Amino acid sequence: MRSIKKITNFAVQNRNNTFNYYKMIIVPVKEGENIERALKKFKRKFEKTGVVKELRRRQQFEKPSVTKREEKMHAIYVQHLQQSEN
Repeated sequence: MRSIKKITNFAVQNRNNTFNYYKMIIVPVKEGENIERALKKFKRKFEKTGVVKELRRRQQFEKPSVTKREEKMHAIYVQHLQQSEN
């Protein structure tokens, strides 16, 4: 049984230091399984880790007040959707 492995680098910021640690994505490939299917599984697992999303978030600083405002607006939107269903 073969497996596709990819090591992703995460940076965890502490108050004083920045620590790097590695998390490995392992996709088991069964005998005779199509490589495209294995790559699809890998892409799905990689997407779930949120590495790309975190990278895009860190590219530009966003003020905490802006983040809170966006969260509040999203909560209002969701609440309106739930009320319209009832």
